Amino acid sequence: MRSVVAIVGRPNVGKSTVFNRLIGDRVSITDDTPGVTRDRIYGRASWLGRQFHLIDTGGIEISDAPFLTEIKAQVEIAIEESEVIVFLTDGKAGLTPDDRIIMEMLHQSQKQIIVAVNKTDNVDQIENAYEFYELGAHAVVAVSGAHGIGIGNLLDEIVNRLPESTDEVYDEETIRLCMIGRPNVGKSSLTNAILGYERVIVSDVQGTTTDSIDTPFERDGKQYVAVDTAGLRKRGKIFESLDRYSALRAMQAIERSDVCLLVIDASTGILEQDKHIVGYAMDSGKAIILVVNKWDAIERDDKTMSEWTKTLRNEFPFLLYVPIAFVSAKQKSRIQTLFPLVDKVAENHRRRISTSVLNEVVSDAMLFNPPKEHNQKMVKVYYSTQVGIKPPSIVFFVNDDSAMHFSYKRYLENRIRERFDFEGTPLQITLRKRS
Repeated sequence: MRSVVAIVGRPNVGKSTVFNRLIGDRVSITDDTPGVTRDRIYGRASWLGRQFHLIDTGGIEISDAPFLTEIKAQVEIAIEESEVIVFLTDGKAGLTPDDRIIMEMLHQSQKQIIVAVNKTDNVDQIENAYEFYELGAHAVVAVSGAHGIGIGNLLDEIVNRLPESTDEVYDEETIRLCMIGRPNVGKSSLTNAILGYERVIVSDVQGTTTDSIDTPFERDGKQYVAVDTAGLRKRGKIFESLDRYSALRAMQAIERSDVCLLVIDASTGILEQDKHIVGYAMDSGKAIILVVNKWDAIERDDKTMSEWTKTLRNEFPFLLYVPIAFVSAKQKSRIQTLFPLVDKVAENHRRRISTSVLNEVVSDAMLFNPPKEHNQKMVKVYYSTQVGIKPPSIVFFVNDDSAMHFSYKRYLENRIRERFDFEGTPLQITLRKRS
């Protein structure tokens, strides 16, 4: 399981800017108005081969203000979740009384604490960081989120203080399943139905499961691990810290899995939140199966399944490669239809194809439908090769990586899928300019 790093500090010290620098993407809202980040934002970062989760928190204000109670609760949970805390301060404003109060609270956590002195925009301002040493942190680093100065030094300090990975290592052939979905769609019931006994607490109260639970089991001579997770709620609608803690655990469980089963409630239908949730699995490159649960709770005829399939394909056009299963966890019906799908998508998730055959398929596809000019350039694919599995990752060596339109890249992916069985698994296709 990846370690967790939390960024805390007063409002308007640049937490979101530094957060975006650390993960290499613009995710958090940045604004000069104090208190813009009221919510914790999660991201994934990596440095020198170490990967970790990063949490961006709302600013800690000592005085009363709107949302202050909620922000403080979020920060406290972020501190509780994390192994390393980055306490971001303002080098231009200097060490403030509020900084001292916040540091007292952080010391009580007994976590590894790094003080990052932000807004150190040039060499002349580095001395502004010296007064922050009196806070007694494990390290003090001068950075500039706006200009990227010192970010590498901050990352060095972070990874040096991360604990050793405690992931449980399973055999390569073991398939790890992860149930994901909105609260109360029946993930725990489905886990129990798969396992054949009441392993996970099941309740009609939303959000009963608040942590991830690994349960190894065997079926027909094959090894599996079922990972049950807390339901993922839509960010921005939750203010309870427990829900946010569960969301982080669910994302960590997704990353530790091979196959994610998106559980959909047949009685409530497809909601926009289902699409957001499956996006976590897609972003992590996991094999996916759409599982329509509570199949017993709706009226059905001989056309219901085909109508549901058509609806799912329309609502999830980005998951046309994903198989669909219809089950009733409560009645334990049609559970047997899941495992052939799980085995198949897991096999496809780790499938390798030979370079010669891959290049033949790509060449034939380009001859049949030649690319059009894009950005006033014509793309040439010199060579294709698979460079990884879980998910299958393919690199196209091209003359110019900006010359291929995304629609043509998607066309080539579809041709590859037609030739090879990649049902249930995403394909990661990247373009690399040949040197």
